[in-house]
Amino acid sequence: MTSSVSRQNGACRCLYCRAMTSDNKAIVQAAWRAFASHDADRIAAFFTADAEWLAPAGNATAVALDGPSHMIGRQAITHFLAHDFSRLFVSDVAVDFHGFYADGDRVIVEETMSATLANGNRYRNDYCFVFELRGGLIHRVREYMDTARGHRDVFDGDAADSVIETGDRVSG
Repeated sequence: MTSSVSRQNGACRCLYCRAMTSDNKAIVQAAWRAFASHDADRIAAFFTADAEWLAPAGNATAVALDGPSHMIGRQAITHFLAHDFSRLFVSDVAVDFHGFYADGDRVIVEETMSATLANGNRYRNDYCFVFELRGGLIHRVREYMDTARGHRDVFDGDAADSVIETGDRVSG
């Protein structure tokens, strides 16, 4: 008995793989809704216990919050998304999704995020996220953004020397 697998650009296109890809895309879309809620229990439900979130070293968010650019573990990631994120991005947070692309256990998300920062600056940056899923849960996130633009938005202007400590508005 021979098995026939349809491949397009090297990716398996069998019914099982197409269903898995569709499910993974839906999981990541639902995860974004949980992230926006800042509800720790909802967020944690999407990650494996040993999940990792990798962003460029020295990115403006990590620097401003004096946090890591590589978070390890469901608890660390959940704490950042539920609590720390809103210490820097305090209001008018909007995410414009440009695309969700899925292939097997990977989902790519292109987006632009804008917000008002704790220091009063406006923030707007383009992102690309690569989500890797395992068993229907997010196992790894690789985050890419324009780091120079992030630093300009977070640290330039009247609040250039400010570091976000408490989430209170900081003036220069």
